[in-house]
Amino acid sequence: MRLKDLFSEKRSSLSFEVFPPKTADGYESVSEAVKAIAALSPDYMSVTYGAGGTNAGMATSIATEIQRDFGVTALAHFSCISSTKESVREHLETLKAHGIENVLALRGDLPAGFDASRLEYRYAGELVAEIKSRGDFCVGGACYPEGHPESATLAADIDAIKYKVDAGCDFLVTQMFFDNNILYNYMYKLRDKGIDIPVVAGVMPVVTPKSIKRICAISGVALPSRFKMILDRYGDDPEAMKQAGIAYATEQIIDLYANGIRAVHVYAMNKPDVAAKIKENLSAIIK
Repeated sequence: MRLKDLFSEKRSSLSFEVFPPKTADGYESVSEAVKAIAALSPDYMSVTYGAGGTNAGMATSIATEIQRDFGVTALAHFSCISSTKESVREHLETLKAHGIENVLALRGDLPAGFDASRLEYRYAGELVAEIKSRGDFCVGGACYPEGHPESATLAADIDAIKYKVDAGCDFLVTQMFFDNNILYNYMYKLRDKGIDIPVVAGVMPVVTPKSIKRICAISGVALPSRFKMILDRYGDDPEAMKQAGIAYATEQIIDLYANGIRAVHVYAMNKPDVAAKIKENLSAIIK
């Protein structure tokens, strides 16, 4: 199923993101986690991979399993950092051969010490145009409710989003955020710019606080005071933090649905128990 067809339906959708192992030794355990999440019957599952295209081959294998073996639509991440036009075309042919028709086109993070002047693709919009020219793919792009950390202003970042949309992007998926009002304000700005394709809200349940502050510092995502209070109160109690993190994410998702955001994508971090609890919490809402 092409995701643009899913998003045209007048109903709430729920999906999960997973990621491949760093090495082949971890493939079996990741595959088991992916299988358990697929058993929850999400509307689709996305598969990311490491900076600079590392473990992209295993990501394609997992996306293929999701779709072929588990019967769930797969969305394959595809970054163009450190890729040549030839390698991009080869990878697109591989995805096509495996029946994967949904692609999330990303520039990707620059590996440490990488010489950006050597890039054949400098922007995700260029990758979107390339994918669109190479087959009947449904192509998504990333967007940033609080602005991309490399953009001078939010307005400049939205201009970059418009470039991706004009290149053929069919839908957008947001970076994680912890204050829904930020997304709602961002949606108005997108519409004012003439960007009217579906926007999928990306939500991350924070169940282990170890790295969240570092992630937020790098990505520019703000932590609301009420979320900081949760971290301060329960951060040293793993079970309590897990329960609180799932509850916070569930509350976010319910509010998003209630305010007309129909598509929610959960960054499940390969945790089937977290994905299952969120799905259970929403059972009557997305039935």
